[in-house]
Amino acid sequence: MQPNSQKISTAHDHHDSMRGYLKDGEERALHLPNRGPITYNDDGSISKAILDAYWEYGFYVFKDVIGAEELQELRADVERVLDGAPRSRSDEFDRHGRPAIGSQFRRPAFSFSKPLSDPLGGTDLNHGRHPVKMAEPEPDQDAPDEFIDLLIGNLQIMDSCLRLYGHPDLLSVAAAINGDDFVPFNEVAFLKEPGLGVSVAWHQDGTTHWNSPDWDQGTHGFNFMAQIYGSTPSNGVWVVPGTHKQGRVDIKALVEQSGSERIDSAVPMVCDAGDVVISNRQLVHGSFANTSKERRVTLNMGFLPRKSVINVTNVNFAGRKQTYDEARVHQRSRMIAIGIDARQQRFPHERRYVYQPLVGEEEQNRWNEETRESVVKDYNLLDVHL
Repeated sequence: MQPNSQKISTAHDHHDSMRGYLKDGEERALHLPNRGPITYNDDGSISKAILDAYWEYGFYVFKDVIGAEELQELRADVERVLDGAPRSRSDEFDRHGRPAIGSQFRRPAFSFSKPLSDPLGGTDLNHGRHPVKMAEPEPDQDAPDEFIDLLIGNLQIMDSCLRLYGHPDLLSVAAAINGDDFVPFNEVAFLKEPGLGVSVAWHQDGTTHWNSPDWDQGTHGFNFMAQIYGSTPSNGVWVVPGTHKQGRVDIKALVEQSGSERIDSAVPMVCDAGDVVISNRQLVHGSFANTSKERRVTLNMGFLPRKSVINVTNVNFAGRKQTYDEARVHQRSRMIAIGIDARQQRFPHERRYVYQPLVGEEEQNRWNEETRESVVKDYNLLDVHL
């Protein structure tokens, strides 16, 4: 049986105790046939080998999606936003005394957490979908009381993220997985800072359709996870391959069988900077406290099948009831069209993706200061949470 990492008291001890588990997991991950560049069949559709591997394992590592120049722009935008962030969750000003970034939006742009903590595990938060508490090592004495672990609403706080959102290869994959009429739902950036990054307790995304008669392995959609500094076994997301096909998984039983929260059958998503992972939201997945010296910044972009969304009513994580009717989905989907246009303006020689649900509406979805104010600002009030 593995040691119970809940008893580990320091970050250093935690990192040392994880070495064997991290090494074994990485070896298993790199032996899976689910990584490589985005490639196409002769008819222009996404390679069958990619789709087959995705549906088999529930995730795929797309290599070298983001070029060096775009990667630098994304990194610079993240640093700009952090430099202009509020000093604490209750502060209205940044460390320079300026009004903090995000103050113009109706939803907070930043989430704060205690270093190396597990804010969700074993709680009723997020509809109780994180049933097991992860280890919470003690951070170093000079660690801050709280730090920013999440950027919220990437597309309105970072123009580089809006351009990435319109990437033709990624959108082609989205259509191949969810259909040409795929729907967006949420974009956030996970900041897994060295010696600070929090755990995300084991869970499956999706709370609405588990008992639906037409449930299948793709019902709750997927996330693209763009890595701008790389992802290691120490700081990255771990998944249990194939669990997206099993319905609701008894996560407590998985942990008990493994002897600790280090689930035996899990593997890490190992990526280099510029890689993008596609991860089925129904996979059992989670991450450990980042007691390593390596930083991870992951830009998440999620998409759903339209049939899972239209006219569905649910209660979101904030406890508000909402219905995703055609008008709401149409307005939220405009962000795809605007992202496509923003990308075309920045990369004019690149293939332009055609988003089928909004064909003919290109003029009203141009990327400019008018649409920044009328469409992009507070766009995430229309997020879809299923």
